[in-house]
Amino acid sequence: MRILGIDPGTISTGIGVVDSISGELSTPYHSVIKTRKNQTIEQRLTTIYDAIEKIILEMDPDEVAIEEPFVSENPRTAIAIGQAQATALIIATKHEKAVTRYAAREIKKSVTNNGGSSKHQVKSMVEILLGNIEIQGPDDISDALAVAICHHNSKMIQGLTFNE
Repeated sequence: MRILGIDPGTISTGIGVVDSISGELSTPYHSVIKTRKNQTIEQRLTTIYDAIEKIILEMDPDEVAIEEPFVSENPRTAIAIGQAQATALIIATKHEKAVTRYAAREIKKSVTNNGGSSKHQVKSMVEILLGNIEIQGPDDISDALAVAICHHNSKMIQGLTFNE
């Protein structure tokens, strides 16, 4: 199974593709989509849309997992993240990819067994789970990979539940 994990944001959107072969996890692709602060929101969302579409076409994931925006102290930030998430949902649906959304605490708990884990703890665990790799770049990348791993873990649990 190939899963595209997305950590949405209007300035920086994390992208992580995770492959699961016989339960072993690896990442053939991870990156970040950067936009410029001086762009309008419409321009940023178009950049995000085009980049995710290109990744879906090139990587052909089986499913897409997206982190849910959380309500922060700044409602403007929460709205912007929600707009980036909606953009990712639209492009995944356009390409007929199954989409699942996960809350940040659920992702952290799935990857580190602690819903209150720090970004550093999540990144360290993601690196271990993907074969002791070293992830270069902003936390958005390891966060996106964590979303994909969370989805993988959820699918594995569902498989065990449905196979009993």
